Amino acid sequence: MITKRVPSETIGRLFRYFRSLSCLLRKGEEIVSSKTLAEVCHIKPATVRKDLSYFGEFGTRGVGYDAASLINKIKKIIKLDKKINVALVGIGNIGRALLKHSTFELEGFKIVMAFDNSPSKIGDTVGNVMIEDAANIRERIESSGIHLVILAVPDYATSKVANVLQLAGAKSILSFSPCGLSMPADIQVTCIDLSVEMARLVYNSCVDYREKV
Repeated sequence: MITKRVPSETIGRLFRYFRSLSCLLRKGEEIVSSKTLAEVCHIKPATVRKDLSYFGEFGTRGVGYDAASLINKIKKIIKLDKKINVALVGIGNIGRALLKHSTFELEGFKIVMAFDNSPSKIGDTVGNVMIEDAANIRERIESSGIHLVILAVPDYATSKVANVLQLAGAKSILSFSPCGLSMPADIQVTCIDLSVEMARLVYNSCVDYREKV
């Protein structure tokens, strides 16, 4: 049982640890030291050890952490220890890539529904999921009890679809549209703007270069 107040920064870093440990385990690294995990996460080993100490004793001094065991413990802490069903709206390039090549299931997420409004796509199966008519989004999501939805629709359709998702009972939306969404406070929204993220990388690369010159 956790008796200490855990800083929000620590909780935020747990997600990074979870991601990094999953990648390291897939590479065959079954035992991971705090130093290795810190290097992957670009922080100090002492920070890793302090963060984990809030939740108990992990690992063996001088040896490291059992990656699989630590992943399972972190999953329980961040509430990812149960499978989470996900709906996907928009089967363009991004949507198809998510259905065909996603590693979500390795981390507890499973896309079980996919929607599009194109007659040429409705009825097709991508990955293991059949594409359904977007006209049925509200009814299908509402009846299934799905709360997490990925939006991969064109910018002009984002707000309209998000409003339907709100009515359907969605509580979390991950959007690949750069347009901000105005949603009620009880609906969590994360927008991923790929062009901005690439611009950020270019800027940071230029800064690093100028500092070295």
